[in-house]
Amino acid sequence: MSQNPRTPEASEPTQEELAAVGRPPERPRRRRFQGTAQQISGSLTFYKIFAFITGIMLLLLVAKMIMDYGFGQEIYIGGTTADGADNSVGIHPDGAVVGGQAVSFWVAVVHGWIYVVYVIAGFRLWYLMNWRISRLVMIVLGGVVPFLSFIVERRIAAEVHGEMQANPEAVRRY
Repeated sequence: MSQNPRTPEASEPTQEELAAVGRPPERPRRRRFQGTAQQISGSLTFYKIFAFITGIMLLLLVAKMIMDYGFGQEIYIGGTTADGADNSVGIHPDGAVVGGQAVSFWVAVVHGWIYVVYVIAGFRLWYLMNWRISRLVMIVLGGVVPFLSFIVERRIAAEVHGEMQANPEAVRRY
């Protein structure tokens, strides 16, 4: 019968035992967030709102591009049509309305500015969660590909909630 140098109450192997087996000792993983739980929660809410708005605006932009480049149609507000009729809101061939405002220009401009706010919201959440840069790239690409912002938003929200519950001691306290 061989003698075991470990005591019965010691369940963790010693450094020498691990070295003899050939495995390096495991380092404890310390997770640290960059903000308080309230900051992270607020940042997540802000990100979720702008992910949804960005996704809707991106879908509107894609529909506008299909109408404009695929069918040569434009949504006009106001103005007068080529046959002299007043136009309040209507879909007409490109350039067929005089004095009206084309909606597609404003869809593109509004989407652009909302996307900027979405990227800022994603950056703030990324910073507070102390994630790798690849996670930020995924967030940024979420606002560029149609429908992807909805998918990325769900995944990011689940990861934030999961990491916050798994590491409650990692939240910064002021």
